[in-house]
Amino acid sequence: MTASDRTRTDTTDTTRPTAGGQARHRGTPKAEDGGIDPSVVERARRWSDMDEDLADVPEELARSVFDARCAMASSDVPRSPLWEDPDGVDALTDIPYLPDGDSVRGHRLDLYLPHDAVLRGGRTTPVFIDVHGGAFCYGSKELNRNFAAHLCALGFGVVGLNYRVAPQTDLKGQLADIQSALQWVKTHLEEHPLDPSAVFLTGDSAGAALALLTLAIESSPDAAHAFGVRKASGLGFSGGVLVSGVYDLSRNGAPGTGRHRAYTSLKGTVGEDFFAGLDDAQRWLTPQGLVKSTNLPPLMLTTSSDDFLESETLDLAAALARRHSDFEVHDWKTARHQTLGHVFPVCLTWIEESRRALELMRDFALSRA
Repeated sequence: MTASDRTRTDTTDTTRPTAGGQARHRGTPKAEDGGIDPSVVERARRWSDMDEDLADVPEELARSVFDARCAMASSDVPRSPLWEDPDGVDALTDIPYLPDGDSVRGHRLDLYLPHDAVLRGGRTTPVFIDVHGGAFCYGSKELNRNFAAHLCALGFGVVGLNYRVAPQTDLKGQLADIQSALQWVKTHLEEHPLDPSAVFLTGDSAGAALALLTLAIESSPDAAHAFGVRKASGLGFSGGVLVSGVYDLSRNGAPGTGRHRAYTSLKGTVGEDFFAGLDDAQRWLTPQGLVKSTNLPPLMLTTSSDDFLESETLDLAAALARRHSDFEVHDWKTARHQTLGHVFPVCLTWIEESRRALELMRDFALSRA
């Protein structure tokens, strides 16, 4: 990667408390209490808050969030040595998109640019804005750096967004953070060789949910109002690419339905307060209600047959099909002795299937730019 980082490429904050260190507050969960290797926690700090924000959180909630973060980190840490930046990509990192971004990790973004586009100039490079996943409580833009850089290498400018993860804020707060980041992007696009008429939103897992809700907010003043957004950014998205998302977050599902399981499971991890203030937003928290109530831009949906959220993608695809929306769905089928799993194009970028999935994302965007 070309050495053009704005601040630093390793965003680990060495002033933050570490497992067993003197900066730990009483009540902060410890990795060893849950049978977690402390070295996993330390390595995962490069791309996620782990226990840094849990000191003043009620003990039960702190434990559930910490355990969820450790479970996800246990999958990501062994993969991380294979995350490499391709050549020909410039990175501007840790840019504050709100005034407190120098001190609040959740209020920073990264910008990836094809080096050739920087040299050529002009305003012709299409843009992807990426929202990372992590069950709404884990991860940061650094978790998706490898994905963003590979997408950039295919000829796109890529903006990797942070947002405050739970329990730092709730769902409405995360959507507000994303809106603030989009406002920054809209203001600063002209400073780079990027095409403001060809902007796409992408996200994976929880990030795909946030991306879909953001597209609803951008498309519908009623949705914006329901989620507490006074005025959407107005970026004018040309489309969205959603990977392995959870799209049904309604609390009104009957027991045994997909939305009941998702809401109940997430409530058990991030707490019921995460869904506070959403009484007026329930119709946008199901695929059927959101698609019916919103004029969405073209969408590309990606999942796999061994993705535990496969049905969420297919439910959204069915809702889009009933509305005759512009969309395409790619449900990668695994062989008997093969595994792809959850968000494979994001976390397994070195495998052939991920390379092909990224090329399909490129083709989708270029056909609609």
